[in-house]
Amino acid sequence: MNITWKRTLRTPSSERFLAQREGKDVAAVDIHYLSNGHAAGTAILLREAGWKEEDVSGMLSSLDDQFLPDVDLTLGTLTYTVVIGEVMGNFEATAESP
Repeated sequence: MNITWKRTLRTPSSERFLAQREGKDVAAVDIHYLSNGHAAGTAILLREAGWKEEDVSGMLSSLDDQFLPDVDLTLGTLTYTVVIGEVMGNFEATAESP
């Protein structure tokens, strides 16, 4: 699996990453760092990327290995909820007209 990760957002207690394959977005992962030293993540796999269940653990491990040195899937300090879906659009706040 040839995944490239891009960090798109970082706060003191969370991060967001995009997974790309051949220049196309294939997944998004939000990680939330908890006060007990653990982290909880939500991985959203884009349906159009053709994910197979057997590919998911390798994808999550690659993010863990590259960006998450303080937590680890194998030690139980990092957990994920994984969903599959599609992008419906981007919604932003807009100023109301007077």
